[in-house]
Amino acid sequence: MSASFRSRLGERIGAFLALKKALGRSYFSESYMLAHLDRFLAARRLAVLTPAAFAAWTMTFLHTTPTVRRARMLVVRKFCLYLQRTDPRCFVPDLRGFPTPHTPRPPHIFTRAQIMALIELATSLPVRSTSLLRSEVFRLAIVLLYTTGLRRNELVRLVMSDYSSKERTLLIRASKFHKSRVVSLSRTAVEEMDRYLSARRRFLHHATAPLLISNHQGPSAYSGGSFGSAMRQLFSEAGIRTTDGRTPRVHDLRHTYAVHALLRWYRGGADVQAKLPVLSTAMGHVSIVSTAHYLALLEPLAEAASDRFERHCRAIISAPRRRKQ
Repeated sequence: MSASFRSRLGERIGAFLALKKALGRSYFSESYMLAHLDRFLAARRLAVLTPAAFAAWTMTFLHTTPTVRRARMLVVRKFCLYLQRTDPRCFVPDLRGFPTPHTPRPPHIFTRAQIMALIELATSLPVRSTSLLRSEVFRLAIVLLYTTGLRRNELVRLVMSDYSSKERTLLIRASKFHKSRVVSLSRTAVEEMDRYLSARRRFLHHATAPLLISNHQGPSAYSGGSFGSAMRQLFSEAGIRTTDGRTPRVHDLRHTYAVHALLRWYRGGADVQAKLPVLSTAMGHVSIVSTAHYLALLEPLAEAASDRFERHCRAIISAPRRRKQ
């Protein structure tokens, strides 16, 4: 029996989680959910997960949204599929009984004008006693998020030694899927970085000190939550809204980076298919399939693809048809 779990399935739950983590998955929330299932089974002294037990377990979080219920049920279904590999008789929940998946919220693709407006707004941010580099921090944050496609948590975890002024790169350490990568910076991003570091020199400057600092209770790194809240406040103050009137998410800047890169390639006549692996590597994806999540055929891409098709095929389309003899 696993030391972390109490039910008769505890050892198998532990082995399943160990396998997923060995494959590079953090499985933090999934571990919590399977621990909840383990306590449920142990309290009822159940040796196996039956259809009735699964149905009873789902009733314990009936108060949550359909999206949350579906996500939790999917975690257990993956565990059941794992068990079925060694025991074909193992019960596997039927997806048809799960709550209907919701339609993902479409990303907001920022325009260049909106990016410039955000930079101008960040430049004018007043100093606060808890954030003496407030303006400099958020100017740099906007530039890096837009020009590199970093994830929010990748940005706030950067330390001083992650930036190489000689190579003009950022080292992203052990991010999602435990992958590290080196990201090249554009000329504009390097200029912004140098400007920021010039202002930052009065604070702790050792190699492991956080790059973006909040001096609340002394120079320290921003948490993902506090940084996200501050960025959303900037979006709101800049008057930027999504098509349904919401405030954009910080992650939408990552979508924007990917979409704008694809647009540049389309408009420049580049071989987009050949470029996709480059984008996938820069964004820290496991495969191009993951990159496709960000490059769904949004309206700007559809227009660019249509324009390219029209340019290449104009002669064929406009040529008069020959009458059959």
